[in-house]
Amino acid sequence: MDGQLLRFYVREDQRIHHDMVWQWLLKQANGMGIRGGSAFRAAAGFGSHHMLHEDHFFELAGTLAIEVQFVVTEDEAQRLLDLVQAEKIRVFYALIPVRFGVLNPGPSDPGPVPAVNVPVAPG
Repeated sequence: MDGQLLRFYVREDQRIHHDMVWQWLLKQANGMGIRGGSAFRAAAGFGSHHMLHEDHFFELAGTLAIEVQFVVTEDEAQRLLDLVQAEKIRVFYALIPVRFGVLNPGPSDPGPVPAVNVPVAPG
């Protein structure tokens, strides 16, 4: 199936409605019926202010990024982006075309996915 990889980058201390933004995004996506999402904490990075933040014992809490990502249909991506826009959350995002599916699907997985030629490394 063709879709989108939707990534949000938020500060770990960023909040909305008393929730951390990364938690709120996961809850909202789950409530919308999106099949899955994940949040990853950065070990180091910098953003638009070009200040390097690293995960150290003495680093101030809340300065690193959390990446929240979803592999979604175009419609699901748009609904989630519209929700974030409506809530006026300042957030950087990336939207990347992807092809996704389930190999060896179980009975609860969505319908069949078109076959894709996946190269296999020699020996």
